[in-house]
Amino acid sequence: MDYQNLQVSRAGAIATVTFNRPDKANALNYDHLSEIEHVALSFRDDAETRAVIFTGAGKHFSSGADLTDPGRAYGGPLVLRRRKSRMGERAINALYEMDQITIAAWNGAAMGGGACITTALDFRIGADDCFMQYPEIDIGVNLMWKSLPLVTHLAGPARAKQLVAGGVRTHAETLLDWGILDQLVPRAELLSAAQTMAEFYGGKPPIAAQMIKRSVNAIVSMSDQSIMHMDVDQNILSATTDDRDVAIAAYLDKTEPTFTGN
Repeated sequence: MDYQNLQVSRAGAIATVTFNRPDKANALNYDHLSEIEHVALSFRDDAETRAVIFTGAGKHFSSGADLTDPGRAYGGPLVLRRRKSRMGERAINALYEMDQITIAAWNGAAMGGGACITTALDFRIGADDCFMQYPEIDIGVNLMWKSLPLVTHLAGPARAKQLVAGGVRTHAETLLDWGILDQLVPRAELLSAAQTMAEFYGGKPPIAAQMIKRSVNAIVSMSDQSIMHMDVDQNILSATTDDRDVAIAAYLDKTEPTFTGN
């Protein structure tokens, strides 16, 4: 497949997937998410690749949802809106279910959906300019894509609440201290550090390494589906509230909102 929003390169047993919309800070539109799902699934029948690095072209890993994407309106009947709203969830699930060891080479921003992607991968190496933010709360909606458990598994419940319910922008040193980052390096050394980690895990016996990965993922996520199966519907519901309209207006006008709980 010829990707419009990704670049895929291979060197021996290591593959690198680069989000390639640098003019949009690698924002995620529907087509980009569809390509992420496709590329993740493409490794399913790949016996040669042992580790896959994900990174962003330009300054940022991914700034999250592309608010200029005309497809974000998701018009039409509710049944179709629910299906289209699950595109991000499908991409995250495909990444999480990859057999190969996956590594985020995290440059700059990972916001919203971009942060969800980093937490779906096995390891995260951050450049010294990296940061995480979940801004959904400030536009009046919940976090989707089955991603709330992922950040909670990494950071713990209290810190997950700070990140997701508070929308707090959290920078590299704190991300390392909280256990979200596995390693922190200067920006110029990011890709070489990711390559070194990929070669380390790629050098392990692949059947055993991949079975261990999948077993660990199964242990920590055994209840995720039962808890989070309604997150799309919660998002659609929260998008109909008065507070959502207030949040959007305040965001666009750069004013302080007053929420009523309606």
